Amino acid sequence: MVLRLSQLIELWGAPSHAQAVAFDLEQPIGPICTDSRQLKKGSFFVPLMGEHFNAHAFLPQALELGAQAAVVARDDTHPVPEDLPHWIVDDTLAAYQQLGLLNRLQLNVPVIAVTGSAGKTTTRELIRSALAPHGEVLASAANNNNDVGVPLTLLQAHSTHGAVVVEMGMRGIGEIERLSCCTQPDVAVITNIGSAHIGRLGSRASIASAKCEITAGLKAKGLVVIPAGDSLLEDALGRIWKGRVVRVAIESDSALASLEHEADMPGLLPAADLVGRVDLAKGELLLEGEVYTLPLEGMHNACNLMLAIAVARELQVPKESLAHLKVEVPGSRNRRLKVGNLTVLDETYNASPEAVQAALDLLASQPGRHFAVLGTMLELGEQSLALHRQVAERAVQLGLDGLVIVAAEAEAEVMANAAESLPRLAVVASPEQAAQPLQAWLAAGDVVLLKASRGVALERLLPLLPGAQS
Repeated sequence: MVLRLSQLIELWGAPSHAQAVAFDLEQPIGPICTDSRQLKKGSFFVPLMGEHFNAHAFLPQALELGAQAAVVARDDTHPVPEDLPHWIVDDTLAAYQQLGLLNRLQLNVPVIAVTGSAGKTTTRELIRSALAPHGEVLASAANNNNDVGVPLTLLQAHSTHGAVVVEMGMRGIGEIERLSCCTQPDVAVITNIGSAHIGRLGSRASIASAKCEITAGLKAKGLVVIPAGDSLLEDALGRIWKGRVVRVAIESDSALASLEHEADMPGLLPAADLVGRVDLAKGELLLEGEVYTLPLEGMHNACNLMLAIAVARELQVPKESLAHLKVEVPGSRNRRLKVGNLTVLDETYNASPEAVQAALDLLASQPGRHFAVLGTMLELGEQSLALHRQVAERAVQLGLDGLVIVAAEAEAEVMANAAESLPRLAVVASPEQAAQPLQAWLAAGDVVLLKASRGVALERLLPLLPGAQS
């Protein structure tokens, strides 16, 4: 599959360039590049603009390095080299997304979009593994789940891929709508509606509405896959999507229950279409008489697996191919480490209230004594104190043997008050300081959970744990 420069005329009209330049519009578009540091001969340059940068300043460099052509924002004031073929557009980021969509429309493979308050990356990787029988599956890499990362992923897709799985993050209303319209998925997956970013959006109802924007570009005959039993999600989805929905659930699943739903959302909810039964001791999921090995620990990951199975069934992957999935989740997610004589559940990548509660449930299911180091959960706004208190209360309900709190002063205070009945409790100001109480508490065979928002950098504690240097 090849994109040609001539296709851009339909998007942006005729290119602007000097008469002396021999410019063949039938040539393929060169590697599309947004980073001036990666420019090379033949690149098609898309200079992006941010709060503290403007890549239009590098247009002369693009010409010197032999760029094929570029797009240029209409209102940008940087001079454009007269010998650089270019298209003038209203917004270079929007143009980049249009290029991603142009490539996506030439794909004859299923495209799956994944969003949610927690578990997006894990579910993305489970879907990638589940669809492997279709051939090589392209999935978003690292954190390429935003306005820049999604078109980057789409531009890497080609006709030899068996499927494309696109993760979609969100920092505000309208972002997922843009990403969905850029992607035009065949299947959309919403992992859950939690409290992440509630400080920006104000309520879980607003978060639900924002996540359901994933249906904006969904094909009319497409499918939405969601967890059953969330009234906020059902209400938001029902307002904008009238197509097919598959709901999944785990029998008697209390671990996946969200933090308190708004009290004004009563009413009957649609039944689940797929209901699984989990045996954590055996590491198995039983679904409609079929047994599936759980590739990742925890009840929350069993639900993520159910979402992936629903996608795979929609795309006609044989059931037997799903029985023993193998998955590697990038970063410090779902990571079990052996540090000296300790077992460490490394969840330092990020944290939301729902993800912390799920991680605490996983910790409590492990053999041995249970300790947790919990850091600040960011971007929770006015609900921050209440949500931090709830996760501390969960630690008490689960009977943890010890808790170290690495949090901002107000959050630390409410967590400490809620957890004062624990046999061991410490409040510290940094990840490094958490090592001191742990040195005094921990013994061989203990299990330690590390969980906090990315900004806390709780991974700095790992090399300081007892036995880490041995």
